[in-house]
Amino acid sequence: MKRVFKRFIKLVTDRHIWVRQIAIAGLAGAVAWQLGDLIIYKGGLVAAIVCVLSIRISLHKSLREGFGQIVGTAIGSAVAIFAVSIFNFGFIAVGITVILCSVVARALHLGEVASVNVPVTALIVIGPGISGSTATHRLSSTLLGAAVAIFFSYFSHPNTPVGRATDQITSVSKKAAELLATMSEGVAAGFSQKEAGNWLAKARLLIEEVPSIRAQSAEARGHARWFPTAEKDVAEEIYIRGIALEHTVVQVRTIARTLFDSAVSGGIADSTKKQIAVALSAASYAISSKYETESASQDDSNQSATSDARDAGAALAESLIEDAKDADQEQIVRGLSMVANIDRIADSLDQSSPALKDVSTPDEPANAKVLKISPIEQIKLLFRRIFRNYF
Repeated sequence: MKRVFKRFIKLVTDRHIWVRQIAIAGLAGAVAWQLGDLIIYKGGLVAAIVCVLSIRISLHKSLREGFGQIVGTAIGSAVAIFAVSIFNFGFIAVGITVILCSVVARALHLGEVASVNVPVTALIVIGPGISGSTATHRLSSTLLGAAVAIFFSYFSHPNTPVGRATDQITSVSKKAAELLATMSEGVAAGFSQKEAGNWLAKARLLIEEVPSIRAQSAEARGHARWFPTAEKDVAEEIYIRGIALEHTVVQVRTIARTLFDSAVSGGIADSTKKQIAVALSAASYAISSKYETESASQDDSNQSATSDARDAGAALAESLIEDAKDADQEQIVRGLSMVANIDRIADSLDQSSPALKDVSTPDEPANAKVLKISPIEQIKLLFRRIFRNYF
């Protein structure tokens, strides 16, 4: 019994963030239900449903979800009342309501979240017993549920957006450094095509984490613009670090692909194995030194680590050029490409590459926004069309 209890405690502690989130979501739903019944006539159920749909792991995201719920409620309520007033409550009214809501959401360029919320909210409003007062009660309940979700989302995660971005960056950078170290040991010992394939698979998994890092970094920067206690300089630095890590992970994947191609073509020449292993090890240490240490006193150590990586890459290039006459030309080209990859990793870690700061990073995808096109831009487009067609 004692062992089972310890195991249960370990399961909870290992998933403490998830446990916290579901506990907060449950509490928020209960509070929304209670407030809905106290403030609005029979408004508890709708408020609880909307609250659970809106609450997210951060205040920033819940504001977006809550706004989507409000937009969906306004459109859905109007369409639902219109459909029921003509066809009465029934399958025709339900079908027309869903179709019209989807068309309106598309016409207003609502994002993916709000586009789903519009017909869902309409179906909530169109429920049995629909009338003007009932629709008003359900609309008020929706607004109350969204407000409760926004409030409780502040407590659903123990860290700030900057802290979450830092944790993600540290985690992925550690995996990238470990993968480079593994590849370095494999090259030194002689690797097979199967081992190279495993490295490439792990590198692809790292790439899949890039969108999450980019989204979290963007949230940290957006949060710092309007939250009074957030530091804008810190958020901007985290954003640049996220972009730098993205560039670094791309180079790690390219190195893994190069090693795999080399294994398919017969392996790496014995004369360059040592230099390649040393260069990969130096790049691994440079990543670890940059992302696992944050104190200003270790800036010199970071600079030294990236310089060592560049030096190891230069030594590899010299070795490849010396063997150019006797070695296979394709292997020489692959080796030089790894030298370029290591140089790019060092430039990204130093944040000295113009590609980091001189090239603007695209914003989050339009389908991730509540509004794909801002209301101001939509109004401008509408007036342009009116002016062009009628004047």
